[in-house]
Amino acid sequence: MARQQQDVDELFDVKNAFYVGNYQQAINEAQSVTPTTPMVALHRDAFLYRAYIAQGNHRIVLQELRNADPLLQPLRTLVEYLAPNANKLTIVGDIDARVAKGVELSNEIFVLVAATIYYHEENYEAALKILHGADSLELRAFTLQCLLAMNRPDLAKKQLKLLQDIEDDGTLTQLAQAWLNLSQGGPGVQDAHYSIMELGEKLGTLGAGPAAVGAAAAAARGMWEEAEQLLTEAQARAPNHPDLLLGLAVAARHSNKAPEVSSRYLAQLLDSHPDHPFSHDYNSKTNEFKRLSAQYQPSVPS
Repeated sequence: MARQQQDVDELFDVKNAFYVGNYQQAINEAQSVTPTTPMVALHRDAFLYRAYIAQGNHRIVLQELRNADPLLQPLRTLVEYLAPNANKLTIVGDIDARVAKGVELSNEIFVLVAATIYYHEENYEAALKILHGADSLELRAFTLQCLLAMNRPDLAKKQLKLLQDIEDDGTLTQLAQAWLNLSQGGPGVQDAHYSIMELGEKLGTLGAGPAAVGAAAAAARGMWEEAEQLLTEAQARAPNHPDLLLGLAVAARHSNKAPEVSSRYLAQLLDSHPDHPFSHDYNSKTNEFKRLSAQYQPSVPS
């Protein structure tokens, strides 16, 4: 019986809520946990602060980190990187220097922060370099995400097998399976759709990330109304999330709505997230079109 109690994960509900993007639930669960060891307390606080960061509540995190465990301090760097008008070049340079020293690589929170920043910078090779050899479920799932971003589903499959060997029915493993299936298309799209629906039934409210995956899978199956419903429900909790806005813009185009509905979602995405990869790509193509069209203006007035 004692062994069984030791095997109980005190942060089980906190982690599951966080992994499916239900950050307020993760915060609520974290605040109700009475940790039995300092290590559990450390991990609880890490999930708590990361949930606040995901919500954009940065001031709370910065205030509490002043007196927090040194192992939690890398989260300050993540807040600084995500802040509006952040000097990202300087922050990335600082991360590069700290990674090169190697002193903090034994701190999983630092590894997670550094890999997250590299991922945002689309420097997937650097992220994979520091994630290499990680044995935690979350860092292995992050490795799989990086591999998919690099269009290496072959290597992502191997990573998924490692996840399944650790925790076959875990939330992160199910999410990773859905990411991989969706990226490959074909019959895997249906499996990805079912996986997300199953998580929703089991854990309740899905956050923006899983909802966007479920909506993409539903859309790929031609189920545009269900895709739009998933996105709309998630947007009620995260009104400006870029993946939801992009999905809603696409869904509106396929749902016979007035053209301006899709245009509004697109405008909201471009205004709220000018640094999002889609925004960069969209603006780049728009400027290129204007440049090319200007070359073909009539040389003789009509």
